[in-house]
This record gives sequence, C-alpha cells and structure tokens, in this order.
Amino acid sequence: MRGLRARLSLSVLAVVALAIAAMAVGFNVVLDNRLSSDANSVLRTRTSAELGTLTTVDGKLRVGESPDDAALDAQVWVFVGRNALEGPPASPPKVRRAAARLARGSRTHAEVTDPDVRLLAVPVRHGSEHLGTVVAAVSLKPYEQTRSTARVASLILCGAVLIVVLFMARWTTARALRPVSEMTKQAAMWSEADLDGRFGLGPPHDELTELAATLDRLLERISAVIRHEQRFSTEISHELRTPLAKIRAEAEIALRRRRTPGAYRDALTTILTGAERMSAVVDTLLAAARGEADARGATCDAARAAAAAVGMCAELSDRRGVTVTVNGSDRPVHIAADQEVVERILFPLIENGCRYATREVTVEVATEGRRALVSVRDDGPGVDLDEVSRIFDPGERGRAAGDGEAGAGLGLALARRLARQVGGEV
Repeated sequence: MRGLRARLSLSVLAVVALAIAAMAVGFNVVLDNRLSSDANSVLRTRTSAELGTLTTVDGKLRVGESPDDAALDAQVWVFVGRNALEGPPASPPKVRRAAARLARGSRTHAEVTDPDVRLLAVPVRHGSEHLGTVVAAVSLKPYEQTRSTARVASLILCGAVLIVVLFMARWTTARALRPVSEMTKQAAMWSEADLDGRFGLGPPHDELTELAATLDRLLERISAVIRHEQRFSTEISHELRTPLAKIRAEAEIALRRRRTPGAYRDALTTILTGAERMSAVVDTLLAAARGEADARGATCDAARAAAAAVGMCAELSDRRGVTVTVNGSDRPVHIAADQEVVERILFPLIENGCRYATREVTVEVATEGRRALVSVRDDGPGVDLDEVSRIFDPGERGRAAGDGEAGAGLGLALARRLARQVGGEV
C-alpha cells in the first residue's frame, strides 16, 4: 500500500509540476514581452519629447529648451548628418558609436551590451527633406533586474507550491487509502480464521463499497473452496472407512489360520469387491472435484452421456437380469456440461435402478424448453415420500436398501451436487 501511495503522490506531483512549469514559463514570456514593450514606449516618449523641442531656421535644425532639459540631455542625441547637435556628454563611447551608426544608417533600433542599452532612431523631416535624426536611449538594467527578480520569485513560488502539493497529496492519498488497507488486512484475517466474515456494506455506490463487495465475493469463493475441501475430505474418510475395514478384516482372518482354497477365494473376492467400491467412490469424488473446478465451457450430447452411464452399469444389470433401455430424440440433445460430469450425474441413478429394479429400467432423454430432461424409471419398490430429501444427504440410504452392503451411500448426494454445479437439478 505504501508503494501505491508513493506512486499516486509522485503522479500528482508530476502533473502539478508540469502545470506549474507551463504557467511559470508563460508568465515569464508575457513579462518579457511587457518589459520590452515598456522600454520601447519609453524610447518613443523621449524621441517625441525631443522632436517637440526642435525648430527649423533657414532649413536648418535648431534645438530648443525643454521643461526637463537635463533628463533629455542625459538620454537623447540630435544628429545632423554625421555631426551631433546635442547629446549626453557622459554617455559611454560604445553607446555614442551605436547612436551615430543609427543616425547614418537605415535601421531604427539597436541594442548594446555592457552596458545594456536599447536605442531608437527617428528621422526629422521638413516636407520631403531629411534634416536630421533624433536617437533616444534607455538603459535595460532595471528591466533585466525586474526580469531576474520575477524568475527567481517564480522558481521559489513553484518550489513552495510543489512542496505543499506533495504534502497534501501524500496526506490525501494516505487518508483515502487507509480504509482500503484496513479492509485488506481484515479480509486476510477472515480468510485465515473466520470463513463467515463479510463486510456487508450493501449495494456498491462508490469505489470503497465496490471494493467491499468484490472482497465479499472473493471471501465467499475462498469459503466455498475451503468448505469443499473439508467436505471432500470428510466424504472420502466416511466412504472409504467401511470398505477399508472390510478389506483389513478379511485379510486378518485369512492370515490368522490356514483355510481351504475356496475360503481364500471368497476372502479375495470380498477384498476385490471392497477395492472396487473404493475405486468407484474415489472416481465419483474426483469427478465432483473436477466439476467444481471447471463447471463451464464444455458441451456434450445428453443421450450419448446417458448411454455411456448405462454401459457403466452393464455388469450389474446382467448379474441381476435387469434390462436397461435408453429412449431419446433422434437429434442430439446438447447440454452445457462435460460428458464425464454428466455420466457421473446419471450413473448413481441408473445404478440404483439396476440394483433395486425387478426387471426393467428405462432412461428417457428429452427436451423441455431450453433445458434437457433425463428421467430414470424402474419397476422396483421406489422411495417413500419421507425419504425423498434424506437420501440426498451423504451416507444416507433408503429403506429399500435394507442392511445389505451394496451401495456407497454417496452417489445421490454427489449427483445432486454435480447437477447443480452445471446449472441442473436432481
């Protein structure tokens, strides 16, 4: 969570830094243009003031006195040809030479460095006759100082704003992500110690409640997986206990004393029957586990799956003399489930029919709207009404089974669970 908070803070800081940098650059560009415009305005004002003092006598320029003559003398030159009628005597030689070049040439603007000075030349005309040139100068040092001060101030301001933004971003993200961190820790605790713990914040209406709903669904899935593992282990231990005990008992009795070959054969037959029962139980439980792990994506023909399940019961039906018939449509009846899972759903039903039927078991495959309907009927004693719900509990058997050893007591429970996993029902 700290890494996410740091990344969010840095992202906010980067965006704000770019925005502030763009604003600072824009501000300084506007300020530079404004300062340059002010300097040009001062030059135009000085030349206009000097032009107002000039007079023409017999076609020659004469310089009069202005109200602020000292200020004008310090900043303005009046040239007639190459000769300067008026100019500041204390001006630097470089500036005087630049002013003279402007007076002689066609350019109107010039800049001098060291000292930083900008000059403006305005011709003096009488009708179409060129009488002379007025050159005004302004020092750029105050403008450069203003520009430098603005740049330093903008950098300091940008740095201060970024520091404040970084602090606020870290504080805001920490406060916003604190509930997420607490929810994550709570969900981790629940996943380890409390399978029934949920946030239960109701329908999602913002990001936090959406996260809570997502974590609730995740916890529900984790809980379902853990309960499935617990149920799977319980069912394995419950269903394998009896055949293992019988195998062990038969083996101990066979080893306790010498027996006839027929007795040994009977003991081995009992052990083989118990091993087959254990194998059937394990196969059924593994099919249930695979069905829960991947209950979507596969399709199969219900009639073909029913025929395969009937084939699995062929030995039992032949031994008891029961005829098993599969009736169905000529066209395939497709269902959204893996064929092996469907076979494991139908096998306990058909096996029970073969085990308790008198002579006949009928398996019918049909469609009912958008659903497939597989019916298993036999002419046996059937199931009493008070047993209908109980026989689907693991380890429970109907009264028709008696006290015999046949049957695992798990088939119907697993058949119902597998059917519900693929959207069906038994």
